[in-house]
Amino acid sequence: MPDSGYAIVAEVRHRELKTRLGLGAFIGVTAFVVAPSIWPIVWYSAVLLGQVLDEIVFSPLRRNPRVPPSAARKIMCCLSAALNVAIYSSISAYCWLYGGEVGRVFATVQVAGGLLHVSLHMHHQRALLLSAAIPHGLYFLGLPILWAAWNGVWYEMLVAVGCALYLGHLVVAVRQNSATTMALREANRKADEERARAQVANAAKSDFLATISHEIRTPMNAVISAANLLKASELQPAQRDHVAMLVDAGDVLMGLLNDVLDFSKIEAGKMELEHAEMDVRERMVALSRLWEARASASGLKLVMAVDDAVPERVWTDPLRVQQILFNLISNAVKFTEAGQVTVHAGWCERLGGLRIEVTDTGCGIPEDRLPHIFESFEQVEAGTTRRYGGTGLGLAISRRLARLMGGDLTVVSTPGEGSCFVLEVPVALEGQAAADPDVVEPEAITLAGMSILVVDDHEVNRRILSLLLEPHGCDLTLAENGAEAVELGATRRFDAILMDMQMPVMDGLEASRRLREQGANRDTPVIALTANAMDTHRAAWDGIGVADFLTKPIDPVRLFNSLAQACASRSTAPTLAEVA
Repeated sequence: MPDSGYAIVAEVRHRELKTRLGLGAFIGVTAFVVAPSIWPIVWYSAVLLGQVLDEIVFSPLRRNPRVPPSAARKIMCCLSAALNVAIYSSISAYCWLYGGEVGRVFATVQVAGGLLHVSLHMHHQRALLLSAAIPHGLYFLGLPILWAAWNGVWYEMLVAVGCALYLGHLVVAVRQNSATTMALREANRKADEERARAQVANAAKSDFLATISHEIRTPMNAVISAANLLKASELQPAQRDHVAMLVDAGDVLMGLLNDVLDFSKIEAGKMELEHAEMDVRERMVALSRLWEARASASGLKLVMAVDDAVPERVWTDPLRVQQILFNLISNAVKFTEAGQVTVHAGWCERLGGLRIEVTDTGCGIPEDRLPHIFESFEQVEAGTTRRYGGTGLGLAISRRLARLMGGDLTVVSTPGEGSCFVLEVPVALEGQAAADPDVVEPEAITLAGMSILVVDDHEVNRRILSLLLEPHGCDLTLAENGAEAVELGATRRFDAILMDMQMPVMDGLEASRRLREQGANRDTPVIALTANAMDTHRAAWDGIGVADFLTKPIDPVRLFNSLAQACASRSTAPTLAEVA
């Protein structure tokens, strides 16, 4: 910034005004004790007037530090600094002349201190430094030289020589201080540039993640929704197991996708945890279905065990617990060539929560690598990625999630014998957390006769919603973009609107705003149903005031629950009853 040195000096002088006035009072009292007279009082009065003038001259620079001072202002500041120093150090001449030997020592020390002070606080601007240092220097060198000449005692000139040496050392110190200050400014400038580049990179990463998330969620919506529809149909036992495996795998895949999106939240400390009911044994069975076949294919035995002391249901974040266990079991199977992998769930009285141990009979981890395995992108060996695959993020994310939940993830390992990862996480027991009164199971909902406008540009998504809702007696009207939705909403009243976000012609946000402006659907609940799952997207929908924000793939329970609430909010809504 041009001439910022003047603004810095102005701020420093204002901040240290009280210190200068207090020190001046002390110097005045000392001078009065050394050589009693009226002059120390007169001197201090002049100091006060000089400081008032100094505040007036420098205050515009302090109030507007980003505005470069004019040439006239610079001259005024230099003259004010020189005048105040001349007044401030004039007491040294009084002490030198009338205070005897003690007075001369005090005068020398006082001026030396003044020189040091201005050197430290005015080196930001050379003109100001010279304006303040020259009057001090004249007193510092002039007094001993004139005193030696007046008295004809030339050996006292050695005092002046000592003063000159002091000035030389002071000049070197000022140069070094200025160089250090310049280096710090340059370092700060580079740091600011790095921060700016990091912000641009983070913005690009967020855009990339948002795009990838949208593009993956759209086809996954078809896969998982089709699996859920199959699950609800009449199937043979073997087919039902296959579909259950497909549903579980789809859920885990979406969990992994969410992990990628959540990693940046964990880094920024913005991760939000859910608090929902979890059936511990059901969760273990789901994990067993996912990994038993893969373990068997590798010649391993997968053992799942739950202690009787573990409650049937607990309150925690089920998805995060499953993500952590998925990562641990994946690593155990990956690094175990023979033997078995055991997942044992117990109860930790000390923590008041679950203690789940994942033990394998694999290769183990060397002692020198144990402190590093929970670091991001860290592998046990350089060839681990080539041999086994993986990014080295799984354990890092797992430990961070465990600690966010109030627990921890630890490991003990013996090379050649295996490893044991221990997840401890606090949970609330059944009854300690009230169930959400708004959540309704699908079996308790009837949507018969409900008029729903479905707005989505993807044909597969519209087809899935039709397959999910039409069997329940919903009257669906389909629109391919926001503009069609606005046209339909202008002539017909709906009970609820399912709105996608990213569409051609008109996006969901703009369509929702326009529907809110129309009389027919001004109060119709709008439920965002979108593959745009980032926090920025949720905030955009919150700004419109949607009834709910659902992400793809579609969760039928949440979808039915949201529609039931929308149904209940309309005066024409049908009564909830069991669905056949």
